[in-house]
Amino acid sequence: MEIILKYFPELTEEQQVKFARLKPLYQDWNEKINVISRKDIDSFYEHHVLHALGIAKVMSFQPGSKVLDIGTGGGFPGIPLAILFPDTHFHLVDSIGKKITVVKDVAKQLKLSNVEAQQVRAEQLVRKYDFVISRAVTRFENFYPWVKGKFRKEDFNEFLNGMFLLKGGDIDEEMEALPIAYVSYHLEDYFEEEYFKTKKVVYVPWEGKR
Repeated sequence: MEIILKYFPELTEEQQVKFARLKPLYQDWNEKINVISRKDIDSFYEHHVLHALGIAKVMSFQPGSKVLDIGTGGGFPGIPLAILFPDTHFHLVDSIGKKITVVKDVAKQLKLSNVEAQQVRAEQLVRKYDFVISRAVTRFENFYPWVKGKFRKEDFNEFLNGMFLLKGGDIDEEMEALPIAYVSYHLEDYFEEEYFKTKKVVYVPWEGKR
């Protein structure tokens, strides 16, 4: 938990309690199904929670924003962001039912009323969102068709409606596979730990905003 407070010292007491409860909840679930890599659970707060919160170093969601987390797995980046932004609605989706079972239980245990979890393929969704978030689900040319047509027309955040993707390594070749404007934010500019040296937040405004 110390690493979260190091970079987010303004957390309320309620938020601190919720973040502190995350690891025990995921440890319990990991004994039943492999939600998080077992070798990674010791670095849970750095590799999963803080990594997810990297998006918050780039972007602060305004109250009332609607955010879709595609391929959320066990709830990342959606769950940590939902704790940080309690007035933003997060829709966490994954095609694997047992992972969504975990997300639903974690959200219930933490009383995250701003989280909706659903087992569904992203391309089947018909709702509109302000932003789509995701963590290294697939290459961008595969991801992009899933999100076309899923953005609301009205903008009321600092950024135009679009995508915030957590990526690692050299992403230029991947992103340039489609001729779409994007901006990379290097997480090593925000977090000093070695893990973040190659991690980035990639912002892509939706196509109508180019």
